[in-house]
Amino acid sequence: MTTSSSAPYPIGTPGVPWGAAERALWLSRQVRHRSYHDDVAKAVERLSDRFDVEVYGQLDYPPDQYRLFAVRSRSWRDDVPVALVTGGVHGYETSGVHGALQFLDRHAAQYANKINLLVAPCVSPWAYERIHRWNANAIDPNRSFRENSPAEESAALLRLVAPLKGRFLLHVDLHETTDTDESEFRPALAARDGKTSEPDQIPDGFYLVDDIENPQPAFQQAIIEAVSKVTHIAPADANGQIIGSDVVAPGIIRYAMRQLGLCAGITGARYTTTTEVYPDSPRATPQQCNDAQVAAACAAIEFALRAPR
Repeated sequence: MTTSSSAPYPIGTPGVPWGAAERALWLSRQVRHRSYHDDVAKAVERLSDRFDVEVYGQLDYPPDQYRLFAVRSRSWRDDVPVALVTGGVHGYETSGVHGALQFLDRHAAQYANKINLLVAPCVSPWAYERIHRWNANAIDPNRSFRENSPAEESAALLRLVAPLKGRFLLHVDLHETTDTDESEFRPALAARDGKTSEPDQIPDGFYLVDDIENPQPAFQQAIIEAVSKVTHIAPADANGQIIGSDVVAPGIIRYAMRQLGLCAGITGARYTTTTEVYPDSPRATPQQCNDAQVAAACAAIEFALRAPR
């Protein structure tokens, strides 16, 4: 487990929220490390012979533009429910993106005619390229899934799912918790908002976030059991918590999804979860992280299909 340092964040004045100058300075320091076109767009294109692919929006962050891709079951049926899988809401959380693509490539076909799949593999492509949590406006998309969202990444996904409201049976949102949450992203958040960053621990292992307003313990447990065959499950800390939230069952905590503007709260589905993989563990490889995301998606779908409706 990793804790952060108490050194001041290098942008802004402690205790004073950022203004336009600080945001501009922050943006000027962001560097492209990888290619959304090569890693995601080309992978989606290769799937187009087996699935229906659509562009559900476009991000304009001059000089960059990004098309947002959604992948649907080709055998879409009006008499079966819908499952949503999302990845890359936080672009730096790599296995969420590659896990979603791996799920489509290797496993989605087995659910044909059983459930309609809608997959948005990389919700935040600008952040994917820069290995960052925020978008180019220093906004966290995963706190912005609400009406009149300030994040176009979030607004575009909300528009995509709106026509299907009432038909979603489940939604699996694929995330990671990384060492950089403590070393960079939480200190940056505190600096941006003029607050103090308190060091915390990063859990070593996989865990899930259930919904306080719609807890589904058996569903979450089925996912934990499946993922435990791929990678280790995060233990609770000395306070019986994971990232400051009480552990309600091994590897499971709960958040108020809709109140916090989280992606997992957008569908109104009966079954929802946010996965959290720990890619910085010495006990996990990048492929294990992808496999854990896939195992979670498959276990979620299989549980939901077995459950009485």
